[in-house]
Amino acid sequence: MREITMLEAIREALRNELQRDQSVFMMGENIGPHGSVFKQTLGFWEEFGDDRIRDTPISESACVGAAIGAAICGMRPVIDLMYLDFFPVAMDQIVNQAAKLKYMSGGQLRAPIVLRSCFGAFKADGPHHSQSFYSWFIHTPGLKVVIPSTPYDAKGLLIGAIRDNDPVIYLEHKALYKFKGLVPEEEYTIPLGKAEIKRKGEDVTTVATGFMVHKALEVADEAANEGISVEVIDPRTLWPLDKETILRSVEKTGRFVIIDEGYGPCGFGAEVASLVAEEAFDYLDAPIKRVYSHHVPIPFSPVMKDFVIPGKDRILEAVRSIT
Repeated sequence: MREITMLEAIREALRNELQRDQSVFMMGENIGPHGSVFKQTLGFWEEFGDDRIRDTPISESACVGAAIGAAICGMRPVIDLMYLDFFPVAMDQIVNQAAKLKYMSGGQLRAPIVLRSCFGAFKADGPHHSQSFYSWFIHTPGLKVVIPSTPYDAKGLLIGAIRDNDPVIYLEHKALYKFKGLVPEEEYTIPLGKAEIKRKGEDVTTVATGFMVHKALEVADEAANEGISVEVIDPRTLWPLDKETILRSVEKTGRFVIIDEGYGPCGFGAEVASLVAEEAFDYLDAPIKRVYSHHVPIPFSPVMKDFVIPGKDRILEAVRSIT
């Protein structure tokens, strides 16, 4: 297999589906000749034309609303909303329309749309371009939420998301666009709702998503030098959540740490911690530990940003405290 970046893997998945299925098209701000903010659609406008690569006005609500209408008529729109921070502008369309369409129509209508965006604290992007509030969408019935952590996962999950018949929130961490990994040239899909154990361990189970997966793996390397064997699980799909993989791991290790770049109150980490407390309590030999972003807006200052989001020191401290 070739080694390519996550950005290239995403571009390859999008091109694959645009070539394979004429019902797939894209909409978003600056995705045409400009090739999108991070160049995920570079060259698409020249290859597929205006009909299938549509630049939109700066109106996220109109973009998502048009996508829902197109999906009802048999199309499979892939919408680029640039930053997760911009999703609140289209919240009514996402939460009250796309997510509920199947239920309110008794299954007669579906909204097979993919809402792509980047998220996470990276460099000095400030409080309006650094947020990780994916928990909002996990909380909404009818939406699926996907976060890849490797180029291989990015391609397989995105193809799977585009072919899914429900609305999917597909989020890409900005810090991982240049991360390289082995990716097959041929098409393949990764089932939504299936976690992967990124590193096997015996003493502590950790669950992390996106960029936090790589921090967890670095901590696992350091902990191994201290004689602590850390298992790292990447859910890949935050909803539907692969509960079985997490619970089996906790049954084996007896200790659990959840690492979440989102905030603690009512967050994804809180949900997974409660799952383990409710369904694996008898296997626990120590308290559950949560590592998450401090409950403040993400600072512009790089030093303060690194203090707010989970870092290796905080994760390693949590692992040490229960072993």
